[in-house]
Order: sequence, then structure tokens, then C-alpha cells
Amino acid sequence: MSSMKVVDPPRVWETQATALPRTRRDGPGAAVWVWSGGALYAGPSLRLGPHSGAVACLVVGVDGPFAVDRAATGRLAARTALVAPRVRHHVTAGGGRMVFLYLDPGSAADRACRTRFTAGDRGVLVGHRAEAAVVAGAAGLSAGSTSAEVVGWIAEAAGGGTASCADPRIGTAVRRLLDADEPVPAGVLAGQVGLSESRFLRLFREGTGTSYRRFRLWAQMQRAARALAAGGNLTRAAQDGYFASPSHLSSAFHALFGLPPSDLLAHDVTIRPLDSRTPAEDSGRSHQPATASSAPPPAISTQKYSQEG
Repeated sequence: MSSMKVVDPPRVWETQATALPRTRRDGPGAAVWVWSGGALYAGPSLRLGPHSGAVACLVVGVDGPFAVDRAATGRLAARTALVAPRVRHHVTAGGGRMVFLYLDPGSAADRACRTRFTAGDRGVLVGHRAEAAVVAGAAGLSAGSTSAEVVGWIAEAAGGGTASCADPRIGTAVRRLLDADEPVPAGVLAGQVGLSESRFLRLFREGTGTSYRRFRLWAQMQRAARALAAGGNLTRAAQDGYFASPSHLSSAFHALFGLPPSDLLAHDVTIRPLDSRTPAEDSGRSHQPATASSAPPPAISTQKYSQEG
């Protein structure tokens, strides 16, 4: 990360977002894409509350700048920002469309994306080096976007490469946790990769930037999202994600994303699986490469299922 310019926080928080042309494009509803370890939201700006995510999140103001508030450092105006895992923050926007890209911890995309920002600190980076192109590409994302268009934008915004976690044992643990049908205790995975539980937890945090508990919750959210993409309701999503109840899912979702899932589903959201490997992901994964389709993949609109069990 030697190429990243780190600016003293007091000066960063006082700066204004770089002026870019407004790219407003009115369109129906919102879209969510989910793949192993990552997710992408494109749609209306949401009234998010303060929250702390499990994974790094690239935030893009499609129609204008937004603000990121943190208690310790104040308010930062930005058009693009990268929020680190476990950083409590509050994103506010004045309306229009937003894009949120959630990056697979420790992946090539996660590591590369951190080098693409010009200012900020370890908690929140701002000013993507290709900000104008990233914003313009984000403006084209919608429920009608093809897989190739989504994958292409992810590659442009996040970057990629062939390196995953520096410690291959942690990379193996991440993949096993994401591919498992149910939550896996840390001690079990530690034993599978030949580490004591305490050393495993330390290396996991160092390699991914997030805690094992938080990442296990992220994996549960991914399973819940797949249930919704398949047409299930929140009760089924809670069951598939191994949450104790729909209310447990709702509270956990609210803590990670800043709003309850019912509020997200109220935006006529379309959820699509994007389960092929994207160019932004590392090459050591078992998923099949993405194919450039001329039509969007099968989708489920929330108009077709109930938000309650």
C-alpha cells in the first residue's frame, strides 16, 4: 500500500468531494447480486442508520456526493469511498442512486481495491483513482444489467489479481466457511488447517481484516440472500442462514447494513445470483468462470414473495 497517500484525518474530513458531472438515471426498483463471498447493491439511496459491516464496502454516489460520519473523526464528503470492516459509520446521501460493493475479505479484489484510493485513513479511504469512470459505470447498473456488465464493472472498480490471503491456510478456511451448508465453529476449521484455535483466530483477523465471528455472520447472510433469490420469504431465509428466527435475521442484518431487510425488500428489489467467478476474484477458487451473457441471469423480484413468514 506504499502507493496510497494517507492524509491526516482533520484535513480529510474538511475536504469536499471531487466535483463530477451528475449522472442521474431514473429507473424502477433496485438490484442485488450475490456471489460466493461478495455482494453488490445498485438502486435508490437508502436511509441507512449507523452500522458496522463484516466486510469492506466500496460506496459510490451515482447521482451526487454522499457523507460518511464517524464519531471519532467527524464527517467526510465523498463520491467514492472504501469503508473497512468493523468500522462503525453512517452513510447519508441527498437522494438519487447509490452502489454498494461488498468485497470478499482477503480476496484479490479486497486487497487491490485498497490501493486504488488517494486519501483517507485505514478506516475510510476516499477518492478512487478512476473515480469518474467508476461513477459512470455504476450509473449503468440496474436490474436489467447482464452478468458481463456487472462483472466488468466490479473488475474496473475493485481491480484484481492472482493473490488471495497471504496465508494459504486462511484462504482455505475462508472458502470452506463460504461453501459450508451451515455455520462452522472456529475450532473445527482451525483443526482442519492445522492450527490451534487461538492462532487461527489471530491469523484470520490479520489475513482478512475482519473477525472470524463477523465473517461467519457474513456467510450466514449470504445463505439467507440465496434463499431470497430462490423466491423464499424472510422465514425461509432465516432458516437457510441458520438464524434462530426471522427477528434474529432482521436484527443481525440491521447491525451489518444499517436497515432491516424488510426496508430493503420494500424497494422493489430484484435479487440475482452471480455465482460465477468474477475477474476481481482470485484464481484459486473452484467456481466456474463467468460467461458473458447477452441477457441477465434468472432473477427473483420481491414483488413475487411475501416479506413475512
